[in-house]
Amino acid sequence: MPCLTERKQQTRKRSSEVNVDIYTKRLGINRSYIIKSEGCIMIDTGPVRSAKAIRNWIKTIPIDPDEIRLILLSHAHGDHVGAARDVKEFTGAQIAIHEQDREYLEKSITLWPSALNTWGHIARIIMKPIKPILRFPATHADIVIEGDDFSLAEYGIPGHVVHTPGHTLGSVSVLLKTGDAFVGCLAHNNLPFRLRPGWPIFGEDKNKLQASWKRLLDLGAVRIHPGHGNPFSAEVIRQLLS
Repeated sequence: MPCLTERKQQTRKRSSEVNVDIYTKRLGINRSYIIKSEGCIMIDTGPVRSAKAIRNWIKTIPIDPDEIRLILLSHAHGDHVGAARDVKEFTGAQIAIHEQDREYLEKSITLWPSALNTWGHIARIIMKPIKPILRFPATHADIVIEGDDFSLAEYGIPGHVVHTPGHTLGSVSVLLKTGDAFVGCLAHNNLPFRLRPGWPIFGEDKNKLQASWKRLLDLGAVRIHPGHGNPFSAEVIRQLLS
């Protein structure tokens, strides 16, 4: 699934304690994020053959590739991890993934997620022909996240990684002190998944997914950055849970 559309966006957060720049790049129907504070990390790399688009994107923002010290993968689906190995090659960054999704990344196992609603069942059938496009090269994980929390302080980022299972059992989110939450596919907010922000149409465990959202809200998430679609208010999820 090559890069089809290019979009650049920068969000700047300032306070007496927090200094964060957020950059996002659209890669087909996916989004990749770069977060810069005292240090710099990337969240997800999009599908295979996205590396060139990412390299060109980085040239347009005030970041050098070698500033990116960590590539955090929200989960091991091919449209989120496909270019990880190539991006690592030109940035030198370490790749991190949760222990429960590690095997899929390192053995190049293409997961085909279960449906969580009627449209999910229909979409699985419609999208089945693209399954081969989601294949990706086996990629070594430099850092395996164990447990429920992983601080990003040593990477110069004011926030932490939160284990948020539900879409996959090893799904994770990044929650910054600004309240910005980068959630991968814990939510969807664009076609072909949804017309408006809400639950993902695919997932392994709806109960765990909702429990993950409750945890993120309790930890202070206020603005949601999904892996598919534009940011939206956490109040959308709070209302769904209620």
